[in-house]
Amino acid sequence: MTISIWRFSHLTLAISATLFITVASLTGIILAFEPISNKINPYNVVDTQTISIAEAIAALQNEYEETITINIDENDFVIANIITKEGKSETIYINPKTGKKVGDLIEKSPLFEFATNLHRSLFLKTTGRFIIGFVSFLLFLISITGTILIVKRQGGFKKIFSKVVKEDFNQYYHIILGKWFLIPIAIITLTGIYLSLEKFSLLPKNKAIHEEITQNSPSSKLKPTEFEIFKTTKLSDITALEFPFSSDEEDYFNITTVNKEFAVHQFNGTIITQKKQGLVSLGSYYSLILHTGKGSIIWSLVLLLSCFAILFFIISGFSMTLKRRKSKTNINNKFTKDKAEFIVLVGSETGSTFNFANAFYNALLKIDKKVFITTLNEYTTYKEAKNIIIFTATYGDGDAPINANKFIEISKKIKQQNILKFAVVGFGSKAYPEFCKFAILAHANLQIHEKFIPTLPIYKIDNQSFESFKIWVKQWSFNNQLVLNIHEEDIKKTSKENIDFKVLEKTNQNVDDTFLLKIKPSKKVKFVSGDLLSISLKNENKNRLYSVAKIDKTILLSIKKHEFGVCSTYLNNLQLNENLSAHIQENKQFHFPKKATEGILIANGTGIAPFLGMIKKNKKKKIHLFWGGKTKESIKIYTDLINIALENKSLSTFKSVFSQEQQEKIYVQYILKNHAKLVVDVLKNGNVIMICGSIAMQKGVESELEKIVNTHLNTSLTEFINRGQIKTDCY
Repeated sequence: MTISIWRFSHLTLAISATLFITVASLTGIILAFEPISNKINPYNVVDTQTISIAEAIAALQNEYEETITINIDENDFVIANIITKEGKSETIYINPKTGKKVGDLIEKSPLFEFATNLHRSLFLKTTGRFIIGFVSFLLFLISITGTILIVKRQGGFKKIFSKVVKEDFNQYYHIILGKWFLIPIAIITLTGIYLSLEKFSLLPKNKAIHEEITQNSPSSKLKPTEFEIFKTTKLSDITALEFPFSSDEEDYFNITTVNKEFAVHQFNGTIITQKKQGLVSLGSYYSLILHTGKGSIIWSLVLLLSCFAILFFIISGFSMTLKRRKSKTNINNKFTKDKAEFIVLVGSETGSTFNFANAFYNALLKIDKKVFITTLNEYTTYKEAKNIIIFTATYGDGDAPINANKFIEISKKIKQQNILKFAVVGFGSKAYPEFCKFAILAHANLQIHEKFIPTLPIYKIDNQSFESFKIWVKQWSFNNQLVLNIHEEDIKKTSKENIDFKVLEKTNQNVDDTFLLKIKPSKKVKFVSGDLLSISLKNENKNRLYSVAKIDKTILLSIKKHEFGVCSTYLNNLQLNENLSAHIQENKQFHFPKKATEGILIANGTGIAPFLGMIKKNKKKKIHLFWGGKTKESIKIYTDLINIALENKSLSTFKSVFSQEQQEKIYVQYILKNHAKLVVDVLKNGNVIMICGSIAMQKGVESELEKIVNTHLNTSLTEFINRGQIKTDCY
């Protein structure tokens, strides 16, 4: 069964039951507070596990004229129906040790009464009960289809709890909360179904009868407080005790527990008969407890959070659906498929890949090229086309996105008239083992067609990296003798508003033309080391990103001035107290993990910047910094900060290498060779290695790390990348 069927089922079920699920969730939120408010009442004055039935009866006999029943509710409150010495009948909470009254029965508040009726029957009585029961069944099916979608997305049941790649807020938390609340929601729905079946008498009836235990007449008369069963049975073991209605020998004490009923002779305490409750009765008892949260504050809170989660699923689910449909309907071609020279085919699961494809499409239009864009499933013949460009994501365990799942089959049947050059760009995440697998399949599929000629090897983009996309655009443009201008804002339409940052300090350039710039935001803004400062200069459409170090409440940037660099020259010319206009761009994937107790930070050149902030904040973690520069003069700009960190133990180890201080060039990965044991220990213990600097350095470091883990851990580096233990921010 294809992914589209599961998604269609999931969406159809959700749409059909949305209104009723919303009502049930909202009332469920209100009702979750009822057992909590009941539980916190001060009526549980004695532990019922320490008081026997005999002790409770003795206390009641001393205090009242007659006792009719004793009940122990879900909160372990003891309720007694008694007749006072003044002849007045009362049902009250008591202290079973003294028999004294501790409170009147809790009355259901009008709000809880209203919410209960709406939750159970929508004020429609029998019809409403049926609707709610059926909706519970639909919600159960929704949770099942949702689980199947998560399993397919994550690549199998074994990986269901593996890391989820965050594409956007709704998608990420829809999956995360789905995994967290799957079991509670399943319990809510199944118990709701069970209780509905019980109300409609559709469950098998308990056919058990009272089994006769003894027929012996009493040889001697005992007081109830002397009955052996009453002396050995604790109040916590029963749910109810009914006293004999009269002094006739045929009237018994009736004891009810969760799973049994007993009839006890009123004169000598002999068990006359017993009856097992049966599985159906037990199911009803536990279904009510689990569905309502009665007697448990913790479970009531779980139910409360589950109801909030269900509401979030409704909102985020429809938001994702609208976004997905919007990406389909936003295709507005200027040229027909048979007039276009360039054909852009898109496979997108969430709509994010369409953003890149649309930016590429618009860039071609700007240089007066005839271009046509559509989904991969709409692939057909193209009369005047010369180039086909495919942008596609991969879903789950290497599957095609929903709007590309027919492409492979269609492409085998359709015969093109012209020779077509093609290029394939895959979008995905290295956190998944089947990184860009469908893009690989699409590329391989076109390669075997005689009418298709690849202009570039398949290109894979990790985590929607604009920098990687920009590199591919440059390569493709060069091969096709075109000049395309695509800016990040063309893809990410929503950009944050800039604020002013005041220049506090600026160093002189060192021998590598590198300088430090310390700035402070003009208003409160949330950021951490590893986030990015986005700078857009006047008369320029592109943003420059600089990784930031958070030093107290200021930002420290490490910048290399390039001879013809517009932004680096601008920053170098800033004067003290001058303002810089920019905004913070969150970069969560490069934050130091809170749970990590040790980390290796690897950088070259200005890539050291975010690490300086991480080290500054560190209190208890063991941090090792490996840095590579050109000469010994290169490090001097950072020396003071590093020495202070070593002195106050926020930095455990610092190692550096210099590529131009000896005849044979050595780079930062050389340090790893001499610290293989440290690398192995850090990874084995679930800690982190972070890499920041040039892409060339990243490749060298990852190559060395691959050798180390292969040799010492008998595994691949990919395993640790997938776990989030290898974090990179390279340029």
